[in-house]
Amino acid sequence: MQHVNKAGQSKLLKACTLPLTGLRCVKKIVTELAVLDVLPEGGFKLLETAPGVTVEDVRQATEGKLIVEGVIPEMQI
Repeated sequence: MQHVNKAGQSKLLKACTLPLTGLRCVKKIVTELAVLDVLPEGGFKLLETAPGVTVEDVRQATEGKLIVEGVIPEMQI
């Protein structure tokens, strides 16, 4: 999916603003910027970045809580 909408706003939010069709059914998100786990307690854990994308790029594009632990590898494409 795209990490941000056409207006440049994050799609990875602190809280959902749309009606929910399923609660806690998404466990992993893959965008053009990164691979992230969806944490049960809320927020996103950064697992990998896309080639040429920095952790700071992902941080700036993510509204919700972003957990970054250790060295984040680059995706192998």
